Amino acid sequence: MDSKPTVVVLDDWENVLRDRVDWRAIRSRANVIIHNTRLCGHALRAALSSAQVLVVFRDRTPVDADLIALLPGLQRIISTGARNRTLDAKAAEQAGIHVGHTAWGPSKASTCEHTWALILAAVKRVPQSALSASNSRWRNPDVSAFMPPVMEGKRLGLIGLGQIGQRVAAIGKVFGMQVVTWSPNMTAERAAEHGVLAVSLKELLETSLVVSLHLVPSETSRHLLNAERLGWMHAGAILVNTSRAELIDTDALVDALHHKRIAYCALDVFDQEPLAPDHPLLNMPNVLLTPHVGFLCEEVVHNFAVGVQDQLEAHLSQQGVYSPL
Repeated sequence: MDSKPTVVVLDDWENVLRDRVDWRAIRSRANVIIHNTRLCGHALRAALSSAQVLVVFRDRTPVDADLIALLPGLQRIISTGARNRTLDAKAAEQAGIHVGHTAWGPSKASTCEHTWALILAAVKRVPQSALSASNSRWRNPDVSAFMPPVMEGKRLGLIGLGQIGQRVAAIGKVFGMQVVTWSPNMTAERAAEHGVLAVSLKELLETSLVVSLHLVPSETSRHLLNAERLGWMHAGAILVNTSRAELIDTDALVDALHHKRIAYCALDVFDQEPLAPDHPLLNMPNVLLTPHVGFLCEEVVHNFAVGVQDQLEAHLSQQGVYSPL
């Protein structure tokens, strides 16, 4: 009978942990099972049924009280990143499960850079005009008919001015944009500290060329941009979201894009991830979609891998089943 503990890794979609953790000594003392596709329902419960240690990649799979109750053999949860909003740490503690987190890294810088990659690509319509073997036409009339605006002198509207929003604002000012901001608790004084102007949400949406979301989600901010508020945006506006999908009513957004009430949308986050192959956003010409990669960078995933390896080795050592090679 195999007496080794079982370590289960969930949602390693990029194979970051598979390829960057040195598993040799760990595998000599534990059974390691790594999943790089999303598991749900019965498949998820079956995958975790024998786990003593669970490694979760950020908050991709919710680990709530109901799931924890089904895993009486679970002793430890290791979460990549310093915070996991879908992990019920209190329920884990009550069940006697130790919860650990890895270090983060420069994810805020990475997300800011990705935000600007999306903004520039959306404003200049880079995906539509890019040349490739399958799209070698030098001047596509459909694309050439669109003349991109210059961002200098235009408004950049930031919904949220936390650490990422502040970085995005600084770059907007370098481009010569007038940066305005709104959040539920924003004050004129706080905005001025960062060289931006506090305005109402309605004014921000009505007057901004680019609206970028950088707000921490809460019950009150769910579907903050609903059909009514999306209707405040003008027909030439561009919406960018590298924050959280629940800030936008996706059905209302699809409708606004379909009827061209807003010009373009660039998204890195979605209600369900991975995005379903038949999702309507995938078939729209005025969208740019990336698979929630804003936080990913070499430095962040290095910290994830090191943290997971260190904590697994510590756990196995405490259990008396680990000794370095």
